[in-house]
Amino acid sequence: MASNLQVGITGGIGSGKSLVCRIFACLGIPVYDADSRAKVLMTTDGILVEQIKKEFGNLSFGADGSLNRTYLAAEVFSRPERLEKLNQLVHPRVAEDYQRWASGQQLAPYVIREAALMYEAGADKTVDRMIVVRAPEALRIQRVLQRDRNRTEDEVRNIFNRQWPEEEKVKRADFLIDNDETQLVIPQVLSLHEMFCERNQFSGS
Repeated sequence: MASNLQVGITGGIGSGKSLVCRIFACLGIPVYDADSRAKVLMTTDGILVEQIKKEFGNLSFGADGSLNRTYLAAEVFSRPERLEKLNQLVHPRVAEDYQRWASGQQLAPYVIREAALMYEAGADKTVDRMIVVRAPEALRIQRVLQRDRNRTEDEVRNIFNRQWPEEEKVKRADFLIDNDETQLVIPQVLSLHEMFCERNQFSGS
């Protein structure tokens, strides 16, 4: 278990949480991208690979061991109970991976854990503070459509529906970062960075 301050960052798709995490990284803070690590673990974690094969079949992987994303997407598309089952397999393995990673970051004043489904997976309980990045829904849709040219607005809204409503995340957050293009993001991050560094200094971590 890491002894330094652990900070979680989440936000709905298109909110800009990855941008915020890049700013923290530029300040020298280690950032654990749970969503990217999950994709890696789904092909490299032997336990998880076997669990996926048992639950979804050997077709979940190609002959070269790569993840058959098309097959898995078809398995869980419009089937919330199957998607939930996949998440139940992946999230605990990501949690263990995160703890191993965090325990190796003792020299940092604090660490960041970034995840889209932080609250949905109960991962907020594994960190000391939670930041929610928020933006108006229309702006989030616009950002995703500009970024992912192959997505439709209906697909983006479907993703919205699989995530907790932003207002629920905001209620549970310790800190908020507004990325609505009316406020500068960097000063908000710098303010939190200074606060977390001071907290670490006075806690003796």
